[in-house]
Amino acid sequence: MTALYVLTNEFRDAAAKLEDLDLDEQTVADTLEGMAGELEAKAVSVAAFARNLEATAGSIKAAEADMAARRKALEKRADSLRAYLLRCMEAAGIKKIESPHFALTVKAKPPSVDVFDAAQLPADYMRQPEPPPPAPDKVLIGKALKDGFDVPGARLVTGNRLEVK
Repeated sequence: MTALYVLTNEFRDAAAKLEDLDLDEQTVADTLEGMAGELEAKAVSVAAFARNLEATAGSIKAAEADMAARRKALEKRADSLRAYLLRCMEAAGIKKIESPHFALTVKAKPPSVDVFDAAQLPADYMRQPEPPPPAPDKVLIGKALKDGFDVPGARLVTGNRLEVK
């Protein structure tokens, strides 16, 4: 099967050659129409393949979300079991359990800070977040450029996009 870019180049080359020949418009149109059919069929195939890839990517994204939710649930369950085990060992007064696979030991955690009322804390103990770096406001810049204003460092550009319905 011929690649789309090859068909495109052949079509463009044929159109240029046919212009150079002294043929009537109907002959040129008929010749290009025959070539365009193959080009259009290939373009449709490429668009269908792109749509198939998007569907596969969507399925993978959904599977990733499901797997992430399952992972979080398993991690939460493991944490709950460890907390349950700690409570039981503390209630029984057991400090250590040995097994061939691992050792379970109840140890004191280092002290942690409990801020029960942040409003009472002195300002010296408060962190000030870094302000975000300035970023271009493209909506404002676009409006200014469309209204005829000159914005140094910015310009309006137009391009093409492919719409597949």
